[in-house]
Amino acid sequence: MIVITTPSGDIGHQVLENLLPSNEQIRVIVRDPSRIPAEVRSRIQIVQGSHGDASICNTAFAGADALFWVLPPDFAANSVEAAYLDFSRPACEAIRKRGVKQVVIVSALGRGTPQAKNAGLVTASLAMGDLFASTGVNLRVLTMPSFMDNLLNQAEAIKTRGMIFSPISGDRKLPTCATRDIAAAAAKLLLDRTWTGQKEVPVLGPEDLSFKDIAQIISEVLGKPVQFQQISGEAFKSRLMGFGMSDAMAQGMLDMMVAKNDGLDNAEPRTPQASSPTTFRDWCEEVLEPVCSPQEANTK
Repeated sequence: MIVITTPSGDIGHQVLENLLPSNEQIRVIVRDPSRIPAEVRSRIQIVQGSHGDASICNTAFAGADALFWVLPPDFAANSVEAAYLDFSRPACEAIRKRGVKQVVIVSALGRGTPQAKNAGLVTASLAMGDLFASTGVNLRVLTMPSFMDNLLNQAEAIKTRGMIFSPISGDRKLPTCATRDIAAAAAKLLLDRTWTGQKEVPVLGPEDLSFKDIAQIISEVLGKPVQFQQISGEAFKSRLMGFGMSDAMAQGMLDMMVAKNDGLDNAEPRTPQASSPTTFRDWCEEVLEPVCSPQEANTK
């Protein structure tokens, strides 16, 4: 039995899709089962509720061999510690109580770097990994840079203004990965019952790119000029709070971006094992371009 959290989320739904062809029993924890397609719901077990709830975790983890854990976003949280650690503690208790054998979690790069001490959401994510490790469970921590898919949040600016924005320097080359590669890595681990111990597994994408590189590739794929503009940290945080994010979470996002700009994500060696296959150009052609096409824009 494999338990999947966030089965309707960006990564979780792709993990679920990757696991469905297997013979594994699958159980999901989901607040709103209607967000899962009906044909999929008929093939899985559903526990409705939050995976931050102790009773839900205890119910869902009963008889489970493996768990896929993704922290859901809580942009209104009063602190990053509450969002990451307080939310995760009930699951860690249930892992011990129910004897879950293997856990795969989604976390971040940067462990052991000077930047990780004050990297906002990354600092909290690393502490969450430590919390899961403290259970003694066999653990694989998928450590990632920023996701290519995050650029979908700027699709409107790309379509209407030909711009992308970040507080990170346009010249800083960084790894970036596609969520589908994260999901593939997770599914492979969840289907393998042979691994033991605790280990980090980086998923770096195939290349390091700057935001200027990214803007150029988007321009070539869309066939129109797209430029990058670096914005101040103050403007970045203000924009996030304008969307309803709490001061603490917006500051955590900004601290993470500052740490990435200072080299947080560059410390992990790029090896063949750590380099996932989807290039940024591939992702643009297959994911971003359909969203930013003129036909799509005209239907808005």
